[in-house]
Amino acid sequence: MELISTHFVKTQDVGYHGNLFGGVMLAWLDEAAAAYAAQVADTPRMVTKHIAGLTFERPSRPGQIIKIYGGVQKVGKTSLTLNMEARRHSVYNGTQRTVVSTQMTFVRIDGDGEAIPIGEKVRQKYRSADDFS
Repeated sequence: MELISTHFVKTQDVGYHGNLFGGVMLAWLDEAAAAYAAQVADTPRMVTKHIAGLTFERPSRPGQIIKIYGGVQKVGKTSLTLNMEARRHSVYNGTQRTVVSTQMTFVRIDGDGEAIPIGEKVRQKYRSADDFS
């Protein structure tokens, strides 16, 4: 997985219990994943199709740093699936703890919003070893 984005948890991002709102985290994940999907697919025309279930493993509080990582799981004909993970980063000792992880699927679209194929060059680059056996 590679680092995609970094965010400070700000007071305006937390709820009554002092923890980061889940919706804020989801927005950060979606934006980071969309940018990463566009980078992977060599096109800015990628839209979110599916976000797998999320389980928040630990809280994030104001002043903490969240680092979002992503990696390609699968590239299909018109879509790609990414493994995404948000980690709470400690500036004191450099450790990271997973806050949430999920899989997100994006689809390449044309000007009318219809799905179109992802380029063959991209599919070849991310083809798994199983495809060669």
